[in-house]
Amino acid sequence: MGFIRYIKEEIQLIRERDPAIHSWMEVFLYPSFRVMLHYRVAHRLYLNRHYFLARYISQRAVRKTGIEIHPGAQIGSGFFIDHGSGVIIGETTIIGNNVTLYQGVTLGGTGKETGKRHPTLEDNVMVSAGAKVLGSFTIGAGSKIGAGSVVLEEVPPNCTVVGVPGRVVKRENEVIPRESLDQVHLPDPIKEDIQNLQHANSEITNRLLDLERELKNIRKSSGTAE
Repeated sequence: MGFIRYIKEEIQLIRERDPAIHSWMEVFLYPSFRVMLHYRVAHRLYLNRHYFLARYISQRAVRKTGIEIHPGAQIGSGFFIDHGSGVIIGETTIIGNNVTLYQGVTLGGTGKETGKRHPTLEDNVMVSAGAKVLGSFTIGAGSKIGAGSVVLEEVPPNCTVVGVPGRVVKRENEVIPRESLDQVHLPDPIKEDIQNLQHANSEITNRLLDLERELKNIRKSSGTAE
């Protein structure tokens, strides 16, 4: 794709997705437009193993736009970041076509993986403001991630996900049965880990008390003073 053609397509894309734009000249002020110009150059350098220069360009874009896109990320056409301050896209992220992100979105890793560490977003995915998608799994085509959600596992195509941790509440335009939409008693991994530790600690304590009683009984039976 030629550079001029690419710019024209970006202008058209932003004008279509943001009703606040009144003239095509405003597009040049958009962080999404500016950061994607930097990204396309940095990504090409990255593919040619000019890693330092690629990162230098991407870090300049961060300072100018508040959007951090690692030059190693793979991004398809029709990509749009609306009010993009705080958006972070990791190195091994793969993004399909016609994907939209909003401010504060993180496409990151968990810190426990090697190789492919970041998520894959298939075509026509939308990730709302403040959502975090963490790990090397796939968000299926046509899915939507609700604002503030934390997604830690794979999402099938055409689903809507909300909550912390993220849960599928709608699939193929059908609402998931109400009994599974309990927004109060959502899974809490940290609480579950603490409860497991408390249970294990109680078992160890009880076992030690049993051993202590057994030792006392042995001493008494043998006539050994305590």
